Amino acid sequence: MYSIFAAYYDKLTQNINYAARAAYFDGLIRANMQVNPNTILLDMGCGTGSLTVKLAHYGYDMIGMDGSQEMLSTALGKGGEHIQYICQDFQSMDLFGTVNVVICALDGLNHLTDYQALEETFRRISLFTEPGGLFLFDVNTPYKHQQILANHTFVYDLEDIFCVWQNFTQEDPLCTEMILDFFVPQGKLYQRQQESFQERAWPDEVLQELLKRYGYDCLAVYGGDTLNPLQETDERAVYVARKK
Repeated sequence: MYSIFAAYYDKLTQNINYAARAAYFDGLIRANMQVNPNTILLDMGCGTGSLTVKLAHYGYDMIGMDGSQEMLSTALGKGGEHIQYICQDFQSMDLFGTVNVVICALDGLNHLTDYQALEETFRRISLFTEPGGLFLFDVNTPYKHQQILANHTFVYDLEDIFCVWQNFTQEDPLCTEMILDFFVPQGKLYQRQQESFQERAWPDEVLQELLKRYGYDCLAVYGGDTLNPLQETDERAVYVARKK
């Protein structure tokens, strides 16, 4: 996944304020546990490392994990020489030891469209998290999949790339297929490249049940990058959970 998209990911996500997101997550962490220079933080699904690098500025011992070698190649070029990057899929995660905090941001868990894969991911996160450690993650909500993404097309016309992003609701209305067509200038012509993947919106009750099953207390569920309780029309939900 994201073999072609990796080359254009940062250009198409310039609207994301990674510094603000890092500050938000750091605030949630420090509000719920004591942090010291030995606090190990795993950025799960770190992609091109933009959030990972910003989080490292807060003094965490950072690990960035992603299943795309192409995305990690971009991450390695962003500095952060003290950050350890590993290439692993969520459901096959196998760390050298336990960590204190796991963050999975920017709808990483939505990419798991199969319940068994989602369950195994929660099991492995629990396995490699210290007791008292935190699991923070955000997900695109059912509202976003059904009202914002559903069968809509988005066009990105940037200086050196033109992208058409098409969303197709599947038979299950919580599952969306996304097809991205990239048109890259090649002299007087354009080269077309395509990548596709699926995302699934997981209902709150499913996520809450998995947290409970694998030994977490859910401390809060917020709407977007706020401290407000999740509302029905929020497009993103942020979960904060503590390992027992």
